[in-house]
Amino acid sequence: MIRSLAAVGAATLLSSFVHAPAFAAIVSVSSASSLQAAIDSARPGQRLVLADGVHVAEPIKITRSGITVAAQTVGGTVFTSGGFQLGNVQHVTIEGFVFDGTSSLDVPAEAQATRITRNTYNGNKSGASLSVSADDVEIDHNTFSNRTNEGVYLQITGPGSDIAKRSHIHHNYFYNHQFSGANGGESIRLGYSHKQSKSANAIVEYNLFEKADGDSEAISVKSSDNTIRYNTIRNSKGYIVLRHGNRSTVEGNLLFNSGIRFHGNDHKIYNNYVENTRDRAMVFGSGSEADSGPTSKEHDRPDRVTVAFNTLIGTGAVVDSDGGNFKPKDCVLANNIIKGSSGGVVSMHSGSVVKYEGNVIWGGTGGSMPSSGYKSVDPKLVKDANGLFRLTSGSPAIDASVGTYSYVTRDFDPQARSGKPDVGADEYTSSALRKPLTKADVGPSAP
Repeated sequence: MIRSLAAVGAATLLSSFVHAPAFAAIVSVSSASSLQAAIDSARPGQRLVLADGVHVAEPIKITRSGITVAAQTVGGTVFTSGGFQLGNVQHVTIEGFVFDGTSSLDVPAEAQATRITRNTYNGNKSGASLSVSADDVEIDHNTFSNRTNEGVYLQITGPGSDIAKRSHIHHNYFYNHQFSGANGGESIRLGYSHKQSKSANAIVEYNLFEKADGDSEAISVKSSDNTIRYNTIRNSKGYIVLRHGNRSTVEGNLLFNSGIRFHGNDHKIYNNYVENTRDRAMVFGSGSEADSGPTSKEHDRPDRVTVAFNTLIGTGAVVDSDGGNFKPKDCVLANNIIKGSSGGVVSMHSGSVVKYEGNVIWGGTGGSMPSSGYKSVDPKLVKDANGLFRLTSGSPAIDASVGTYSYVTRDFDPQARSGKPDVGADEYTSSALRKPLTKADVGPSAP
């Protein structure tokens, strides 16, 4: 069970009031002005509830820590202007509102350990729909939908040159970003190029992205030491992209007509399932410089990146590389199932330094991958009831991995890998556990 940072903090604050006079745990109000008055006198542990309806008001200022400000019913309380302004507070939860029109809610650096949950951000805003600058913020079960202008749905930033730390982004629904420009319409931008060396230590997990078409990057990581896992992306122009920064993990994501691209150093990319009939499934980014400086906006050469135990299905060059002058260096492509339709399934530019081992390919040739790095054999993949190609009994990928990758202890379900791990994202079993996320699993109404 996930227990929010805001809830833990509110309980701690509330404990200091156990001997104080009794006060109402829930305070219901009918208007934005009444909500402002209730907030101004609130105590830690109180839940302040605004009635359903459309509210046009100046921003409501939250000046008390340890409180929850909630809609009467999730999705029933709509702001078309105003919204909320968080002050120097901690452990505040904002729950269940709809932000339309010019209304807004951002999390400034001083509002630490805030929780933003079960809200809806609709339509076009100036800049990000939600910008987070504080540490230890939880963003969960929200919907971000229907933008057509430049700007991102969710921006993780931070004060000055620093980065917001330990953001936990989970069970959100990112839908229908249709900005038609060349750049600037990401669903999530995790950092900035000039903050790439900062360790954000964010976790982005169990989110669903559909029609993430505002940018070629649905999740754009521009900071270091992050974990991107168990997300589902469907029918989107946007990929998971490690654009800047080092030492991030991309694990167990399910991508359909999307893919993964990376720059930077020392990443681990494993247990991902990528089925892309439109374009490349895995892209080793080349660089316009060998190693990015702390403020560089250029493409960094990937160094020491491991791509292992993924199932990659596509057409043409399923595993590809970009055309920059600085080629991948000391990277690894190991124990992946790579299924194409014709031609070379791997296309790595000359000058790339990549170790290849234990891969299984089918539906094409090895391309630029040396014959020592793969076996060309039918992995016997069969699509299960949830639409995922899995290993079947007798597959030559079973117990066939090569080398030691001690951090790969489970597969994409996730279930434990036993004995000698199987090649690809799936460890063979008779009981499949994983299914792609749907709208019922994420957003304001999900469990």
